[in-house]
Amino acid sequence: MHVDKMCTSGVPLSPPINLFFGTDPKRQSDRIPPGLPKFVLLLLPCFLDSSVSVMSTSIPLRTSLPPAGACLRRRCVRRRRHGHAPGRLSLRASSLEAPADTAPAADEEKGQAERKKTTARRRRTKKANELGLEVLYDDGFGEATVKDYFEALRGMPLDDGGPPRWFCPVECGQPAVDTAPLLLFLPGIDGVGMELILHHKSLGKVFEVRCLHIPVNDRTPYQGLLQIVEESVQHEHGLSPERPIYIAGDSFGACLALSAAARNPQAHLVLVLVNPATSFAKTPLQTMLPLLEMAPSSLPVTTLPHLLTYLIGDPLKTAVVSIQKNISPQESLQKFSESLASMLSLLSESGHTVQMDTLVWKLKLLKSGADYTNSRLHAVQAEVLLLASDSGNLPPSGEADRLFKALKICKVRCFRTSGDRLLMEGSFNLLTVIKGASMYRLGRQKDSVTDFLPPTLSEFKQTFGKDFKILNRLLSPVMLSTLKNGKIVRGLAGVPDAGPVLFVGYHELLAMEIPALAEELLREKKAVLRALAHPVFFVGNFEIARQELSLFDVVPVFGGVTVSPINTYKLFDRDEFVLLYPGGIREALHRKDEQYQLFWPDQPEFVRMAAQFGVTVVPFGCVGEDDFLEAARSSETI
Repeated sequence: MHVDKMCTSGVPLSPPINLFFGTDPKRQSDRIPPGLPKFVLLLLPCFLDSSVSVMSTSIPLRTSLPPAGACLRRRCVRRRRHGHAPGRLSLRASSLEAPADTAPAADEEKGQAERKKTTARRRRTKKANELGLEVLYDDGFGEATVKDYFEALRGMPLDDGGPPRWFCPVECGQPAVDTAPLLLFLPGIDGVGMELILHHKSLGKVFEVRCLHIPVNDRTPYQGLLQIVEESVQHEHGLSPERPIYIAGDSFGACLALSAAARNPQAHLVLVLVNPATSFAKTPLQTMLPLLEMAPSSLPVTTLPHLLTYLIGDPLKTAVVSIQKNISPQESLQKFSESLASMLSLLSESGHTVQMDTLVWKLKLLKSGADYTNSRLHAVQAEVLLLASDSGNLPPSGEADRLFKALKICKVRCFRTSGDRLLMEGSFNLLTVIKGASMYRLGRQKDSVTDFLPPTLSEFKQTFGKDFKILNRLLSPVMLSTLKNGKIVRGLAGVPDAGPVLFVGYHELLAMEIPALAEELLREKKAVLRALAHPVFFVGNFEIARQELSLFDVVPVFGGVTVSPINTYKLFDRDEFVLLYPGGIREALHRKDEQYQLFWPDQPEFVRMAAQFGVTVVPFGCVGEDDFLEAARSSETI
């Protein structure tokens, strides 16, 4: 592909730049320096003149054969033949200077345009900084552990004689996001309200967090608890009708959240439900309840320790989830012993305090909440994110499927290896799950551009240090970029440090080059690559009841947006780094013997918009990924 073919005649250009592609690893091995992997991503920046006037939106591109006869099939994107005068599209790889023969009137007009753009850029910079969060900011996730949860339980009064009340966790602090949405957390049947302690810091940066505390010996009926939640929802909705209100509920709290949503369809609610207890009738507790009612009311629960686990969790499972991964067996055993000892001590203390009548009351409360909620599922209009653990006891297996079918707007994420204490697991990041499901927003309508939260440091480490670690080792990507003077260097030094920047390239098979490019841009430039992706990554049509966290959830977390002219305009207006593949999903899923072929439309509409914003266009190419997959599936090579 010759860059000079993209420009009209008569415009001064630097020497043409070629992208060389190899299709046969054996024949191309002598062209790649020894020691370099076969997967090479070449970034060739060139700069779009801000004074250009485009008469036609089509850009003629031609693929050229690599030197020494590498086998490359060609597909030409031809110029659209119209009677219009040729447009002046100036793409230069080493200069930003305008042509020297510009008329004085044009100079004055250009100066006014530059001043307007400078003012607009300052305005865009202010808009971009409204969130108050930097790229790869430290969200504090992972600092709190299950041990902190045990200490918080001991610090909470078991029975202070007061009614249920809201409290703001100190760890949350003040949100870094202006006009941050409200998050109301409704606890499980224990009523303590500290189940979010592992997520307080991360959620506190983007939400205004409030937690409901229900004293152990409180006897407020289900309707009374529902009224407390309703009053808070109606009050906040009256203050800011456009502000979304998130309600996160765990087990029994999920029943309260669904009931409140069913009775307040006018409020702008988003529900995050963790293992809802709507299936109480299918659990062993339903059959045990009549027997427990006949037990003496003053009988300590320590006589039936198994029942106490429904209040504060299974000590063995809770101790297991407190063990961090990637640590030595000795450290794992030590952490397990400490957590188990703390949990057993807490069980003993709670068992002597909680009487049998309290436990029976809690179970009756759970039963009434499940019955009330199931009778009103049809009235829930809010958007729901359901998080289910297949290995938990509450809810039993299959409850997530039933709720998915019963609720109008519902997304489900299953965690097959997790227990019923999902919020206590160190590998579970609630904020990341919300972002991955495209459920975070600041207004009534979701805007994937303005509502985007930059990826955190913990998300970066988890995604590229663990999830994509094997892929990176297999491909071993190498980045090469071109400086303004034409020198090719390793890394992204040739890519501008500030936007707006538009990366334009072609897809390799399955688009496996995107994670490497996004990771390198975050490492070197601390910039998020806003990829214009296919709508299938964001719409709900692909949702299934047993959906697990996958690549689809990684895309919105790291800046992916639905490809559309409106989103492209907004991204350019905010000086973002934008990634565009004109060939789309057709290139990413190309057929056999279609390696390194372009499937670009005859009218790439992004050119006119890029010229309007003075976008720096960075054409890039990839080599080696298709060859790697061909070699991997070849039995002769293996």
